[in-house]
Amino acid sequence: MTGSDLPTARLLLRPWTPAAVAAVVAGTRCDGWATDFPADGDRVVARLLAGTPDGPGWGRYGHRLLVERATGLVVGGAGLFPDGAGGLEVGYGVVASRRGRGYAGEAARALVGLAMAGGVRRIVAGVEPGNLASVRVLERLGMQHTGTVDGVHRYALP
Repeated sequence: MTGSDLPTARLLLRPWTPAAVAAVVAGTRCDGWATDFPADGDRVVARLLAGTPDGPGWGRYGHRLLVERATGLVVGGAGLFPDGAGGLEVGYGVVASRRGRGYAGEAARALVGLAMAGGVRRIVAGVEPGNLASVRVLERLGMQHTGTVDGVHRYALP
């Protein structure tokens, strides 16, 4: 884990700490979390990170907590993971109390920019059918729909 925050205009994308992973897995709360953090997706990510302390979730790209600069609260998560085909897959989630503010797009843009600056040329994403907000995030990133696999709509940068 690099330990360094990735700043955006309104967020800090902060690498998970082992203590935050342990708290989410144990179902305990930490100071500095929005009242509705963690969401279900954050619990899934924490369990994955707990099972792979040296795995891809901890690397330069990995997964990060979204810290709202205005409040200092953790309001979601976003990350890049190996896609199994030589590229990275971007994913993100924002707690319900902070949705509709553009945080997912802001975080995804920063992570995609970090990856591209690092020489990554293949960036993909998956979206559940009906998640129009997430589709808009991906389209604003310039991603294009490439098909559907196992009921998930797939997107990629051209």
